[in-house]
Amino acid sequence: MKTVACVVQDGFAPFEFGVACEAFGLDRSNDGVPNFDFRVVAPEVGVVSSKMGFSLNVDNDLAFAYEADLVVFCPIPHEYWERIDPRLMDLARHAAARGAWVLSVCSGSFILAAAGVLDGRRATTHWMYADRMAAMYPEVSVDPDVLFVQDGRIITSAGTAAGIDACLHLLRQEIGAELTNRIARRMVVPPQRDGGQAQFIDRPIPPAASDSLSAVADWAIENLRDDIGVEQLAARALMSPRTFARRFKADFGATPAAWLGRQRILHAQRMLERTDLPLEHIAAECGFGSAAVLRQNFARVLGMAPTAYRARFSCVDEEPAA
Repeated sequence: MKTVACVVQDGFAPFEFGVACEAFGLDRSNDGVPNFDFRVVAPEVGVVSSKMGFSLNVDNDLAFAYEADLVVFCPIPHEYWERIDPRLMDLARHAAARGAWVLSVCSGSFILAAAGVLDGRRATTHWMYADRMAAMYPEVSVDPDVLFVQDGRIITSAGTAAGIDACLHLLRQEIGAELTNRIARRMVVPPQRDGGQAQFIDRPIPPAASDSLSAVADWAIENLRDDIGVEQLAARALMSPRTFARRFKADFGATPAAWLGRQRILHAQRMLERTDLPLEHIAAECGFGSAAVLRQNFARVLGMAPTAYRARFSCVDEEPAA
């Protein structure tokens, strides 16, 4: 991915527009992050008014977007939902047909739905608008309970800050976890954020409601190579296994076994990105026991083999981050 077009029209939302600019438009070459040819585009060159009493002077029409590797559709005001600009619908259809990445933030998904590119797909939008979208576009499977949904190369995000999650998710696929984490640190946000039934979102450790569970989680991460069970974790928390499992799921949004499995995958990703250690060694360090078990779990969660992930996202030859 080298070129990014951010589509705006009258009534654009400044925050969501800023998310796209922050994620794809800033020069972060000093952090080792590749730059994108990022351009703001509109149906017509000239002044585009925001919802907040200021305007942008947009220098690019939609021509650049027809060739861009990623086309981002910013939110549109609700008064436009029944009369989407045909030029934007044509652009969405063309981008989807040629296999470009397509990303909508918040109500920008109404453009994609009107264009028909979400027909037969799962998608999301701001939870306040989900029922309206489902009623207007019954061919779209609208999920109001997620931060974002990826279906093929089309990503739709929920409202406002969920656009950050969607952008970071896309960047993780294109430039790898290490560089995406650098971007997230610069943005002062977590690289991945839990979100109910959110699809394709890694589960970091959230702040725990109980100090004892937080300490147990920290200990588990430091000892992933060991055979850790619920009974052992519960004993460290001074709880019965049943009580511990219930409390853990309430705090972390997953069963202890599912959470441990995800942490092992995340550790394997980091080792594949940052080291050239053999798979057997990584499997042992992450608690999978053998390379075969690592491959099986890695492919099930991430949809690719560990060697393919390393080939794409390895940072071994890069300068370490300051």
